[in-house]
Amino acid sequence: MDVVKLTEAQRKSRRNRNVALGLVLGGLVVLFYAITIVKFTSGHMG
Repeated sequence: MDVVKLTEAQRKSRRNRNVALGLVLGGLVVLFYAITIVKFTSGHMG
């Protein structure tokens, strides 16, 4: 099995992409959570 050696620029690029993906996924989780809370609270008042 061959081991791929990444340059420093490639490693930094991959890390930045992973961080960005993590932030996007976290943002979606927060968004869905907020929508769910709003739906539940508005549903019980009416």
